[in-house]
Amino acid sequence: MVLAVVALITLPDSSAPNLRHWPGWAPRATANYWLEQLITEVPWKQEQIELFGRRHLLPRLTCWMADPGCSYRYSNLENIIESWSPIITAIRQQIITATGSPFNSLLLNYYRNGTDAMGWHADDEAELDPLAAIASLSLGASRTFRFKPKARCCEPGSQKTINIELNHGDLLIMDYPTQQHWLHAIPRRLRVKEARLNLTFRVVKK
Repeated sequence: MVLAVVALITLPDSSAPNLRHWPGWAPRATANYWLEQLITEVPWKQEQIELFGRRHLLPRLTCWMADPGCSYRYSNLENIIESWSPIITAIRQQIITATGSPFNSLLLNYYRNGTDAMGWHADDEAELDPLAAIASLSLGASRTFRFKPKARCCEPGSQKTINIELNHGDLLIMDYPTQQHWLHAIPRRLRVKEARLNLTFRVVKK
């Protein structure tokens, strides 16, 4: 079954990231089921990355699922490809149908509570198709998704940020050229005690 779009918000001009936001894309009962199943079924790992010559544990759990040959590397971390699970295969097909993008890979992030976070970055690694959309499905606790300009992020007076609150079942599409011009992050929220899953579907160049 393809899920209906509840609402659509578009930010198309050059001064903002090129986004499509579907609040409540997944009905609550469906989102609840996906959240419960994925927390227990996905082979989560807490990876280590290298920063400034030192190894650090990621402040979240991750898993990489992809078609054969879709390797993905960031921060000197080579992700091991896990096979598509039945539930992820079903979610993937619904998102492909909704967006029209042929996603061949998925990075799952498990934020166990508000102390887990994601620092400023862009999904612009060489393995990713730079023209392809990136689809982000949120399940669980509401968290703030922040954007700031990449090229001007360090210039005085240019700390413009755009905040989007991503709730349970929301689908966010980041279209070209968002990754080329904007950074994004998930900041810590110490008052948040509930878990959040983020499923980020991508197109990897084989």
